[in-house]
Amino acid sequence: MWGNGGRFYWGRKESGGGEVGIVVIFAWLSSQERNMKAHVDLYGSLGWNSLVCHVDFLTLFLPEKATSLACRVLSELVKEVKVRPLPIVFTSFSGGSKGCLYKVLQLVEGKCEGQLSQDDYQLVRGCICGQIYDSGPIDFTSDVGTQFMLHPSVLKMSHTPRIVSWMAKGVASGLDTLFINRFEAERADYWQTLYSSVSMGPYLIFCSENDEIAPYQIVGSFAQHLQELGGDVKLVKWSNSPHVAHYKYHQAEYKASVTEFLTKTTVVYIRRRQMNGETTADEGSCSKVSESVCNLKSAVNSIGPSDPFFLPSSVDFSDTRESGSLQDEQKGDLFHLPSINPHGVLSQILFDVCVPKNIEGWDIKPPVPITGKQIRHGPFNPFRFIRRSRL
Repeated sequence: MWGNGGRFYWGRKESGGGEVGIVVIFAWLSSQERNMKAHVDLYGSLGWNSLVCHVDFLTLFLPEKATSLACRVLSELVKEVKVRPLPIVFTSFSGGSKGCLYKVLQLVEGKCEGQLSQDDYQLVRGCICGQIYDSGPIDFTSDVGTQFMLHPSVLKMSHTPRIVSWMAKGVASGLDTLFINRFEAERADYWQTLYSSVSMGPYLIFCSENDEIAPYQIVGSFAQHLQELGGDVKLVKWSNSPHVAHYKYHQAEYKASVTEFLTKTTVVYIRRRQMNGETTADEGSCSKVSESVCNLKSAVNSIGPSDPFFLPSSVDFSDTRESGSLQDEQKGDLFHLPSINPHGVLSQILFDVCVPKNIEGWDIKPPVPITGKQIRHGPFNPFRFIRRSRL
């Protein structure tokens, strides 16, 4: 479907109770449907539908176009959640967070006027349970913006002609001179919006140390600040991996991290609805969630003993190992996936949600008491994570 500022379409849309959730993919600039197919197939193999959004070039710099596109994307999501509420995860590639995602976040938080009522936006807000960033977010200053426009993945050229490079730098310099105050205000608004969404769910961030478009210093600082705000952040870092091509070159590690993350967000969604006194979509969906957790052997040890929602990690961002993670110190080897303990914390949560207690012959045991060092202190309070950015 085409709309002002860009287009969106369903990359995968299964219905009838078999789907686990919806991944909204905010693609990078100049990407085509074929570029997103591998990621749509990855999410589809885990039972998730995909709504893919592509932005026009000017949408990156014109908030009005980004707002219009965000309204249309949310209208499509409202249609779905009114029929059957499902967990929603946002996935942003490169500049996709600036092109549309941050306006979607503003609309569901009631910080931006849209075409729908706030009640409709709140329906979507209640289903959002996580965010994935691949090669982003990008800081749109003039120098980074120029590199972004001249990157081969954007221009679709192996080598940038010198005249094109001169023109891009000249345009960037002129825009800075004419609109510097407006650009700085929009840039601050953009980062503040990303940080203020910390209460929506956990984060999974993929990055590379040699990425010139999404420098590790910016991405690492973003992850660090989210963690300081109380967010559950997992950073997967490679020393040498191309921009927006991490899945292509690190398929096994990428898929393992996504599998684990989607399992975690599903648990967040189920527990959140239980706390609000609501029921999950239907019994069939719960069964599929439980089956996918067990059969895929997701590395769910990152869901700690004291809190299945947000679990800040502790690792130094200066770590330069080839594959870095904020939770490496707690989990050990990330990609040797352990089996699920049928009496562990996650299994008990899923059993409580999905399995009737009065089935004859079932042996449902109480959770095993957990000892050891507790990462959190005191009971979980989701509202204390809603803080304003210090930008």
